[in-house]
Amino acid sequence: MDIFSIILIAIGLSMDSFAVAISNGLTIKNLDKKKALIIAISLAVFQAVMPFIGWFAGIKVEKYIEEFDHWIAFGLLLFIGVKMIFEAFSENEEKKSELNFLRLIGQSIATSIDALAVGVSFAILKMEILMPVLIIGVVTFLFSLLGLQLGKFFGRKFGKYVEIFGGVVLIGIGVKILLEHIT
Repeated sequence: MDIFSIILIAIGLSMDSFAVAISNGLTIKNLDKKKALIIAISLAVFQAVMPFIGWFAGIKVEKYIEEFDHWIAFGLLLFIGVKMIFEAFSENEEKKSELNFLRLIGQSIATSIDALAVGVSFAILKMEILMPVLIIGVVTFLFSLLGLQLGKFFGRKFGKYVEIFGGVVLIGIGVKILLEHIT
């Protein structure tokens, strides 16, 4: 997989974190640079670690599924993308004014579950994992910082559209993988 595709996957994966960051930017009182860095680092670390865990699990089963692995990668990315789009329309958002440690960890895990499945896809595609993990972490960190600032200034209306965009990007990458292996 080329670097451009990895960056697109990283952007797609970071959309959940971006949307959560926007929400946090809206609701956290006195959001200063220190709080913003802690939030962005937490979201980015979990987003980067999950693909590694998924990749490690995926390499254990790769030899058993290599004949249809591109269909699995496509299916996982399609599922994740559709899930993100449906979640964008969900009204189940927490509306607290402060972010405590447990809530931050919960947000970090929840926004990175999709990255676990992407890691499995990377293993199936026999990709090296270090570069994608670094790219996903950096992109998520930057998008999280941006989301926190946007949340402070622009309001809730962008969160839904950002998640939809992320879902569409992941579905597009899945289609690209499938087409590359079929043709």
